[in-house]
Amino acid sequence: MLREVSHKTAAVLAAVAVLTVALAATVRAANESDGNPVQVQIDHGKSTYASKCSHCHGPNMMNSGTITPDLRAFPDDRTRFITTVKNGKNNKMPPWADILSDDEIGDLWAFISSRRKP
Repeated sequence: MLREVSHKTAAVLAAVAVLTVALAATVRAANESDGNPVQVQIDHGKSTYASKCSHCHGPNMMNSGTITPDLRAFPDDRTRFITTVKNGKNNKMPPWADILSDDEIGDLWAFISSRRKP
């Protein structure tokens, strides 16, 4: 019986070792191909912002003399941001839900959050 338990333990340990190596390789590959995942989101958000948002909100997230707010001062409220982008605001900002994917909106949030004024 002791021998049977040893074989089972060895098999379990071998499986755990294989899974650990596979997980480490996956994490390493992700880091090598994408770098910092948050930075990748910020970079994608920056690109989306430049093409979809900057004409109204300005290239630096502020557009003096217009009705658009300084996005660097947007509250730290992801839910509010996503709702505003998807649904628009006060019939002045159009809704983007049919134009931007959830991932693109999330990337925009990452970009805008990274540029928030302290």
